[in-house]
Amino acid sequence: MISLNTVITVTCNSVSCYSRSMSFYEEPTGYVKTVLSDLQGSWQNLRRIVVEHGPLPECQRLLFHIDEAMSWECVRDLDAMRRTLLLIINIATQAKAPNEIMDWIEDVHILLIETIAAVNSGRVK
Repeated sequence: MISLNTVITVTCNSVSCYSRSMSFYEEPTGYVKTVLSDLQGSWQNLRRIVVEHGPLPECQRLLFHIDEAMSWECVRDLDAMRRTLLLIINIATQAKAPNEIMDWIEDVHILLIETIAAVNSGRVK
C-alpha cells in the first residue's frame, strides 16, 4: 500500500487548509493461478465454442445463460452459478448440441465442483 499526504485547499468565505493521509493500493504485478481462473477460462471457452457453432436452435438462450453464469452475481454466489449451469446442461441436451459444446459444459461442471470444494475448504476465498 502506498500512503500519500495530500493538502487540499478549500476557498469559501475564508481559506481553510487541512492535511489528510490517503492510501492507495498498488496494482499487483503477479497473480496466483487458482481454480477460479481455470473456471473463468473454461466458461470463456464454452462461450466461444457456442458462438462458433451458431446458429444452433437454442444458441441465443445458451449464450444468455452462459453470460449470466459469468456475471459478478454468480461469481459471488457459486450456488447460483451451479443452478445456471444446470439450465445450460438441460438446454444443450434438449437441443442436441454438438459434442464439442457438451465437452466444454462438462469441463465447466468439473471445475465448478472443484471451485466449490476449494471455497468450502478455505483454499480459495
